[in-house]
Amino acid sequence: MKPTLIDKKKYKDNRGYFQEIFKKNEIQINTQIKFTAMSYSTQNVIRGLHFQKQNAQLKIITVIKGKILDVCVNLKSNSRYFKNVYKFLLTPGKILIIPNYYAHGFECLSREAYVFYHIDKYRDKKNESGILYNDKELKIKWKTRNPILSDRDKNLISLKDFENTIGSL
Repeated sequence: MKPTLIDKKKYKDNRGYFQEIFKKNEIQINTQIKFTAMSYSTQNVIRGLHFQKQNAQLKIITVIKGKILDVCVNLKSNSRYFKNVYKFLLTPGKILIIPNYYAHGFECLSREAYVFYHIDKYRDKKNESGILYNDKELKIKWKTRNPILSDRDKNLISLKDFENTIGSL
């Protein structure tokens, strides 16, 4: 399965709009969402490319406010799409489903962005890892030239190190 982008309908009236984000019967995935998280980012922030070494997580991502460039990298070594990079422009109303064998990250393109994550497995701090956002092999063209990064994200591993130490999700 590749990451899937869904553009959900907004029901608008004079008050604003109502929108359904996740309905299990509409999405062809076998999952039980365990928790929901939210991040807030300012322009030029890049988060990721994160994954869990064990108990990999399926994620359903939606932007509540703002605009992000969402990036997913296939880390399943026996997939014909191994190491493929997928990029999506996400704004409110668009839903992205990311299978559990993908690294995930995003770049905040607006002044600020609020991002909701619906996740099928609990976060396991000892298994958290990631690939450097600017790994040369991935050739990701980020719009931000001088990104704001966490200390953790500055020290993530290369794709080559992932292949040599972890191998696959």
